[in-house]
Amino acid sequence: MIGMDSYVRPHGDRAALLTIDVQNDVSLPGAPWEIEGTAAVVPRIRELVATFRDRNAPIVHVVRLYQDDGSNVDPCRRAAIEDGTGVLRPETEGSQLVDALKPSSAASLDADTLFAGAFQSLGPNEWAMYKPRWSAFHRTDLEAFVHAKSIDTVVICGCNFPNCPRTTIYDASQRDLRIVFVPDATSGTYPRALEEIKGIGAAVLNTQKTIDWMNDGTDPWESSER
Repeated sequence: MIGMDSYVRPHGDRAALLTIDVQNDVSLPGAPWEIEGTAAVVPRIRELVATFRDRNAPIVHVVRLYQDDGSNVDPCRRAAIEDGTGVLRPETEGSQLVDALKPSSAASLDADTLFAGAFQSLGPNEWAMYKPRWSAFHRTDLEAFVHAKSIDTVVICGCNFPNCPRTTIYDASQRDLRIVFVPDATSGTYPRALEEIKGIGAAVLNTQKTIDWMNDGTDPWESSER
């Protein structure tokens, strides 16, 4: 795609960063449900988070939490949780954001707040939210949240593209949001999928180009090099 038309072109001044499932139990080397490649992309996710913080632009850390009885778990994982696989349990260290993304060492997820559907404040213009399934928009108030804050563009990165990031991208598109996906800051990406999401109007940018676009308005969509 060379250039982007006015209907899908992202707006840096109305953008929010969504980090998806960058939690200890699925991100750290040797973690119980380590997702291959996630630890390697955390430094680039951190760069994006730092850029948005510096600009006081909104950041939402989207997380999963699994009750011990499996009652809120995806059906494909429910049996494992019921059988005692202790991952992403509320109020455990494994369920917390990786340290590199926290606004302070004291920032900790509050399961009661998150399960109630509220956006937990972690710092200035920075929140955590809980999603019960793959998409950050499914049975959550994220759509209302972004509209209330006049956000029309979401920048998406995080853990395991085939599941939660991809589903979030498609649900964002269905809500007419403008989308920037950052593949080198997301584990599990692969070339065909990137071409497919470009086909629904998502912009695909690497971390540095995303930072340049946010910081100085550099327009990466005038060139075919993506």
